[in-house]
Amino acid sequence: MPSPSTLPAPPRVPEAVHRRRWAILVVLMFSLLIVVLDNSILNVAVKTIAAPAPTGLGASQSELEWAINSYTLVFAGLLFTAGLLGDRLGRKRTLLFGLVVFGAGSALAAMSDSPAQLIVFRALMGFGAAFVMPATLAVLMNVFERDEQPKALGIWAAGVGLGIAVGPVTGGVLLEHFWWGSIFLLNVPVVLVALAAMAWLVPDSRDPRPGRTDPVGVVLSVVGLVLLVYGIIRAGALADFTDAGVALPLAGGAAVLALFVLHEKRSDHPAIDVAHFRKPAFSAAVAAIALVFFALMGVAFFAVFYLQSVRGYSPLRSGLMLLPLAVAQLAFAPRARLVVKRFGARAVCTAGMLLIALTLSSYALFDAATPVWVLELAFFAQGAGMAHIMPPAMVTVMQTLPREKAGAGSAVNNTFRQVGGALGVAVLGSVLSLTYRGAIEGRLGAVPAGAREAAGESIEATLAAAERLGPAGRALLPAAHDAFLGAMHVTAVAAAGVTLAGAVVVAAFLPGRRPERDPARRAPGDARESVRR
Repeated sequence: MPSPSTLPAPPRVPEAVHRRRWAILVVLMFSLLIVVLDNSILNVAVKTIAAPAPTGLGASQSELEWAINSYTLVFAGLLFTAGLLGDRLGRKRTLLFGLVVFGAGSALAAMSDSPAQLIVFRALMGFGAAFVMPATLAVLMNVFERDEQPKALGIWAAGVGLGIAVGPVTGGVLLEHFWWGSIFLLNVPVVLVALAAMAWLVPDSRDPRPGRTDPVGVVLSVVGLVLLVYGIIRAGALADFTDAGVALPLAGGAAVLALFVLHEKRSDHPAIDVAHFRKPAFSAAVAAIALVFFALMGVAFFAVFYLQSVRGYSPLRSGLMLLPLAVAQLAFAPRARLVVKRFGARAVCTAGMLLIALTLSSYALFDAATPVWVLELAFFAQGAGMAHIMPPAMVTVMQTLPREKAGAGSAVNNTFRQVGGALGVAVLGSVLSLTYRGAIEGRLGAVPAGAREAAGESIEATLAAAERLGPAGRALLPAAHDAFLGAMHVTAVAAAGVTLAGAVVVAAFLPGRRPERDPARRAPGDARESVRR
């Protein structure tokens, strides 16, 4: 008879939960999908919302920007705090709370009578989404055993990519058949189904030893993140990082976050142990996540203008063009763990980064007549690269932390993802705008002197000026297309350079291939966490 020391350790996940783990993952994916999808779906509706009533709300350009950014600002600013609250109060509770708020905000946004109402209700949706996103990942880590977590995280990562790519398609389909509010009203029945399934299937879990609260750390994290993300958003809108309205929030956010780090290092009950960032693998994985979304959101920003303004595609067709990116993630992300098992996280993530850099470089060769199959191949390659970066990077971050701190780990993942995406739009958007303005300024002679500055802000502004000029403005069209393509090429090369830098970081610091471990042996400290049905 074997001695007690040689017996396998009991499973950490209760058997009743373990049996329904895949059904739980499906429910979590529903919740995740609507939150991520809503981040991108509004982009295709901005022209409709800008139209006068009853077609739209007559929103100005500034109001449209804040309808998009109010969601991002609140979402990113509260992610970290929401993850901590999930660890302390229970992840199922925070997930249900977030879904209720998100659903209510969606219904109110659909019924908005003015741009101001839409901005407020979008912020409410961002508040709810901040509690949903980290909780889905934290619950996932507590219903799957360690050996199955990479597969589950791969499916989760594929869901994020699917939501980003499917958002424009869904928005385009709805706008062809219904009024603009339908893009928000769609969330309500999905939320109701998710709430019912979650109440039935998903177990609750929390940190069994949460310790004392850290209100100072929480306040510093919220203030720092809100200031930082606000500065990034303003930089993207103004295409200028030196403007006082950009530089001051950025500097203030960085200063407050530095205070947050100092406070956490000195606190005997920190909200998060910042010592984890001293671990090269942890920091490199977080950087990889941020850089992947820096590239993705930056490319999505200029790809929309390329497809619609240069090639003349409709919003729906433009959204459909991005589907290969989602298909690649759905195909490869759940299987990335098999490649990691054979070659190691370092080799797989580095190869994924290099593939994305190569794809971004290829955009520098696109013109107005590039064959569609070439575009689709490039989007597919970028999705394949992301699929081999996100899952191993997330596994590295989440498995570095104890399971009872899954909410905090998820918050770190998602905060850096969100900030990286916002930076991608701001930085690459600024490069695109400045390069375009430099190329078009000398070709606006037909535009009245008082309107030239506004006409040179973007390709959309130039095309609008050309339309107002009538037949005399037709000569502006090829000039605008050429200037935009040149700016897109510069921006793509810049994005490729950033991604290459990320590949160097990943190659230097992520762990390599791990030796096979006896499944009967468990890591020290694998004590069972309290997981309540």
